[in-house]
Amino acid sequence: MGRVGNFEDVDSNTEPGLVLMGGSTDVDQAMRWMITRSGGGDFVIIRSSGGTGYNDYLFELGQLNSVETLLINSVAAANHEGVFETIKNAEALFIAGGDQSQYLRFWEGTKTEEALQYLIHEKKVPIGGTSAGCAVMGEFVYTGENGSIISSEALSNPFDSKLTVRRSTLINHPFLQNTITDQHFSQRNRQGRLVAFMARLREVSNGKPLKGIAVDEKTAVIMDKEGDIRIMGQNKAYFILENEPDKAPEVMTNAAPLTWNLHQKALKSHETNSSSELLDFNLKDWDSTFPGFWYVEEGTLYF
Repeated sequence: MGRVGNFEDVDSNTEPGLVLMGGSTDVDQAMRWMITRSGGGDFVIIRSSGGTGYNDYLFELGQLNSVETLLINSVAAANHEGVFETIKNAEALFIAGGDQSQYLRFWEGTKTEEALQYLIHEKKVPIGGTSAGCAVMGEFVYTGENGSIISSEALSNPFDSKLTVRRSTLINHPFLQNTITDQHFSQRNRQGRLVAFMARLREVSNGKPLKGIAVDEKTAVIMDKEGDIRIMGQNKAYFILENEPDKAPEVMTNAAPLTWNLHQKALKSHETNSSSELLDFNLKDWDSTFPGFWYVEEGTLYF
């Protein structure tokens, strides 16, 4: 689609990391964090629609060899050798907002996915995403393929046709195993639908405790190579952990309101404002003390 900066590829010393951004205005501090960890190399943006607005923004934000945006809007494009090589040569990669159902439909099982796996597991570069780009970062994803579902619909019927959640191979980051993400979180009152997502995913989680990471708009969750977490931006991030994975929700049937109470302790929760301080738990150890609990009674969420 377009490239700014040096058209000759460079190799730089990279440091791995993750950025989950909640949508709306991008968080400059988080982008600078990625740029620093790229070692000043080549920063690649991937998307299935939209323009090249990230190019000048990122190139002016920090020291980079280049910024390039790839429009990958078909399976054929996702399997293109040039796309594959451009992604593999990146020292940082960011998935723009858009439509996660397209990202999954166009990119899963392709050369684009192969290149992403190379960046994460072998080259070890910083990778991030915002809005729909954040939605595809976890092992589990809400696909949105049947249209967007809101909290009241999801809690009233966790088997609503719009509640489409499943395992994804696209990112497969070791820190986001058994995890689903959500974005635009409190601004769009998405707390209830995240809980319904987690209730549905119990059937494919192999008995492991499900985890949810949700991010408000204009906010980013930053995770370094050790799994330590910082929050950057203007609003909050939320970490939700299934409290008793061996116990099923009391009521979870088609066309009936969800009840997932378990003595008002179905899910452990930790919410935090942005801060430069490290959180008191990291992604390798979710079993620290969480200060709150969420639960659902007859389709009403209490948190």
